[in-house]
Amino acid sequence: MKTFFSTSSHVNRTISEQEIERNALLSDLEKTKKALEVAYAGFDNVTEPDLIDCYIYEVNSVMKRYKFLLEQAARLSMLPEENEQLSALNTKAPVTSLVG
Repeated sequence: MKTFFSTSSHVNRTISEQEIERNALLSDLEKTKKALEVAYAGFDNVTEPDLIDCYIYEVNSVMKRYKFLLEQAARLSMLPEENEQLSALNTKAPVTSLVG
C-alpha cells in the first residue's frame, strides 16, 4: 500500500516572542478580570466591617493590576479590535467612594 504525505498541511510555524508576550498578557488580563469579579462578589456578600475593609483593599489592588496590564497592552500596540475592547472596559473602581 502506498501512502502519500503532503508537506503543505504540516507547516512549521514558530511563535514569535511578541506573540508569546501578547498571549501571556491576554491570559493575565483574563485572570485579573476573574479575580476582580471574585473580589466584587466577596464585597457584595460580607457584612463584617473588617471583611468589608479587606475586600475594598482587594478590589483596589486587583484594579491597579488590571490598569497596569491595560497599559502594557497599549504599549504592545495590540490589534485595533482588541484595543477597542480593552478601552471599552470600565477601569473605574465603584468602591473608591467607600474608601475616601
